[in-house]
Order: sequence, then structure tokens, then C-alpha cells
Amino acid sequence: MAETEADHRLASQVVRELMRDYIHRRREERKYDEFLRRKVEVARSSMRAGRGRTNNGIEAEFAARRAKTASPA
Repeated sequence: MAETEADHRLASQVVRELMRDYIHRRREERKYDEFLRRKVEVARSSMRAGRGRTNNGIEAEFAARRAKTASPA
């Protein structure tokens, strides 16, 4: 309460601001959760359809790229 008085603001103003921030944060969290859920579902569908790649395959590809860029042309 002392902080609200120091800012010359009513406690109700601070509570409203906190609620707005909370609501905004929750909306952003829900949007991100939905984005992530869709991204995971797309990846799973891709794997089921045989379009996925193994971690070992990706590691091998990028090891080859690193070796190619490290060696002089």
C-alpha cells in the first residue's frame, strides 16, 4: 500500500493494472501453447507419413557440412 501511495495511485488502479497484465500474459501463454501443439502435431504427422528424419541422419549431414566448410577449397 505504501508503494501505491508513493506513486500517488489508488490501490484499485494498481489492481486493475495487475489484472490487465495477468490477462495479457495468460492470452500469450495460450497462444504459444496452441502454436506449439500445432507444430508438434505437424511433426508427428510428417513422421507417420515417412517424411521424418532421424537424429543420426541429421547429425551425419551436418557433420559433413562442417567438415566441408572447415577444409580449404
